[in-house]
Amino acid sequence: MPAEVTIDGRSLSIADVVAVARHEATVAISSPALREVGRCREVVEAALAGGATMYGVTTGFGKLAHVRIPSERIRQLQLNLIRSHASGVGEPLATEAVRAMMLLRANVLVRGTSGVRPRLPELLVAMLNARVHPRVPSQGSVGASGDLAPLAHLALALVGEGDDGAALRTAGLQPIELEAKEGLAFVNGTQAQAGLAALLVHDAWVLWRTAHAAAAMSLEAVRGTPEPFDARIHAARPHPFQEQSAALLRELLADSEIRESHREHDPRVQDAYSLRCTPQILGAVGEGLAFAERLVAVELNAATDNPLVFGEDIVSGGNFHGQPLALALDVLGIGLATLAGLAERRIERIVNPDLSSGLPAFLAREPGLESGFMTPQIAAAALAAECRVLATPASVQSLPTEGNQEDVVPMGMSAAWKAGRIFANAVRVVAIELLAGAQGLEFLKPLKPGRGVARAHGVVRRDVPPLAGDRPLTGDIERVAAGIRAGEFDPEGGGA
Repeated sequence: MPAEVTIDGRSLSIADVVAVARHEATVAISSPALREVGRCREVVEAALAGGATMYGVTTGFGKLAHVRIPSERIRQLQLNLIRSHASGVGEPLATEAVRAMMLLRANVLVRGTSGVRPRLPELLVAMLNARVHPRVPSQGSVGASGDLAPLAHLALALVGEGDDGAALRTAGLQPIELEAKEGLAFVNGTQAQAGLAALLVHDAWVLWRTAHAAAAMSLEAVRGTPEPFDARIHAARPHPFQEQSAALLRELLADSEIRESHREHDPRVQDAYSLRCTPQILGAVGEGLAFAERLVAVELNAATDNPLVFGEDIVSGGNFHGQPLALALDVLGIGLATLAGLAERRIERIVNPDLSSGLPAFLAREPGLESGFMTPQIAAAALAAECRVLATPASVQSLPTEGNQEDVVPMGMSAAWKAGRIFANAVRVVAIELLAGAQGLEFLKPLKPGRGVARAHGVVRRDVPPLAGDRPLTGDIERVAAGIRAGEFDPEGGGA
């Protein structure tokens, strides 16, 4: 992760967002970009001096765009916009989400199309570097004119109002007095949902790779066959992530003593779909994640406010509409719900004595006296079912707002919340699968699993001992889930 990220409005990456949001990398602004911000501001000021009518600058907002604002009240208009739109509700966004939003908002402002003074992005960057993180409610945005409410709450701190304004001064930073267009330029944008989406895309790929380690461990535990992962099969249906998924499974299962021990004695030639079709299913999930990543990566460096400045022209449009992100987040959620459902089905095969190829019932040492992994499988089923409920798309749930001026809205923040909840559920389902798979391997010793599976088993056992008798398993599940989120099981991240 980079220790410093320089923003210019055009080159920010998802890795940069993660570095600033989670690892508190410092932020700097490119000097050429800052000069372009100043030039763009001159265009706005010249237009105002010439008496131009400019939406949201010399007019009201939305359905009130017909109301003309006198020049002496232009500053008040911008401040009123921030105050009135700071009407979010619900639990506050996590600090990492707020930092991501701040970074993305600063990056958009330095692109040179917003028409603000350089001082506005400079203050945002100073707040990031001083660890000043405003409280931003998580609900109340439909994502149509951008994330109006979340960004307005962020802007309140910049103008020095409320508790966050006091925190600004405590950090030795001076609040800003908004000039013409600056309030509108700040709140028109998709940076709340984009910040959440960037973090989720990063995390989803870690989970996607980790799910392969869990799948490979499950296959070993029930003594399944790796033959369906033969490269020739997947070359015959060459979806890129299906091929990548099969290759990852082959690597994880390489040099398995368990497989060699039953190759000649096990008559099975085909396993159930949850084992045999893992590359086809996780490959499709990977395609969905790649789609979401592509849309999010574009949005990180997109001009999403309104109106925009191009050369000497000031043009009104609708780049603030969050439909691309809402769709990306819905696809992300659907993919992760699929991943969780697949993992839950493999857990069932490990714990069910009718399906587990000789493992003791529910992986208990003394089935009947002990229940073993009976209830963790129930927990996985509950989580997978909730994922399916949450996978209902938000991006088609348009409900008109603002006097029907915003008559088609994307519900991007709702999509982000759902995707985040699905991700958290899916992490815990995969954690349960890793625990069940590791317990299953205990009964196959001294045979050793494939190299990659052995590494994953070692990571599990570093924090969680084998189940020698019934004990509460919540702590074990949460410890492994934390390890998944930290990338400890990621085959490509130094883990399994």
